[in-house]
Amino acid sequence: MTAPPPAEKKGTGHFLCSAPAGPSGQKGACPLFLPIPDHLVVLTFDDGCKSDVDFVAPLLVEYGFGATFFVNEASGWRGGDDRNYMTWQDVREVHQAGFEIGNHTRSHPNVSSLSRQAFLAELEFIERRCQEHGVPVPRSFCYPGYHFGRNAAEVLAEKGYSFARRGSSPEVPYNESGQRGLVYDPAEHHPLLVPATGVSGPDWCADDLAWGVDQARSGRIAVLNFHGVPDVEHPWVHTDPKAFLGYMDFLRDRGCTVIAMRDLVRYAAPAAGPPTRLRPW
Repeated sequence: MTAPPPAEKKGTGHFLCSAPAGPSGQKGACPLFLPIPDHLVVLTFDDGCKSDVDFVAPLLVEYGFGATFFVNEASGWRGGDDRNYMTWQDVREVHQAGFEIGNHTRSHPNVSSLSRQAFLAELEFIERRCQEHGVPVPRSFCYPGYHFGRNAAEVLAEKGYSFARRGSSPEVPYNESGQRGLVYDPAEHHPLLVPATGVSGPDWCADDLAWGVDQARSGRIAVLNFHGVPDVEHPWVHTDPKAFLGYMDFLRDRGCTVIAMRDLVRYAAPAAGPPTRLRPW
C-alpha cells in the first residue's frame, strides 16, 4: 500500500488556529478554519478487523480517501485471533499507508460504567502499544459499543484528544444491525461527542448512504461508521465487501471529500475541555 494524497485544501484559510475551541465546539471560534465543503465525509472503522488491512485500506488507497481505524488490543480484545483481527504489525502497516490509527480502548468495555482510573488504564494501554510499534499516539477516540459517560469525556479532554466518535444515541434509538443517525454539526455537537451519521450493517444500504451524504451540507459533516468488511466474528455489524465497493464508488462519483477524523481540525475546533452538559448513554 502507498499513502493516499493529503486531503485537498480548499478556500484561502490554509493555517490552523492555535487558539482552543470553546466547550461547545462552536463554529466561528477561529476565522482561519477552512470552509466546510458540501459532501464532506469522515470514514471510520471500529475494532481492528483483519479486513482493515487485507481489503479496506488497500482499496481506500486506490480511491485516495482518508480514514480512521479505531483499534483495541491486537488480535481481538480477547486476544489470540490473528485470523479475524489485525496484529500490531498489521496496524503499523495501515498507519504506514497513510491512515489514522485511533484509540478504541484495550478491552472494549462499556466506558460509561468505568471509573476515571479504569478508563485511563484502558486508554493508556493502547497509547503505549502504539508507541511500541511505531504508530503515533492517538488523538481520536471511539466509544466502544457507542456508550459514553462523563468520566471518559473528562479523561479524554485532559489527555488532549481532539475528537471522539459515538453512535447517535440517545437522540436516535440504537439499532445494532445498521441505522441512519445524526449529521455532525460542529456548531451543535461537542468534538468529544461526534455522532455517527451512518452505521453500516445488514440493515443499512446504499439509500442510507445517499441520505447521509445529502445531509452533509451547509456546514454539516457526514461521519460514517463501519466494522469488518466482512465482519466474521460479529455478523450483526457485517458489511458485504461488494456493497462496500459500491459505497466507495458512490462517494467518488458524488465528488465527496473523504477524510480521517484527525483531518477535522482543518474545518472545526478540536476539544478544549469536556462537555459542559452530557447525558451518559
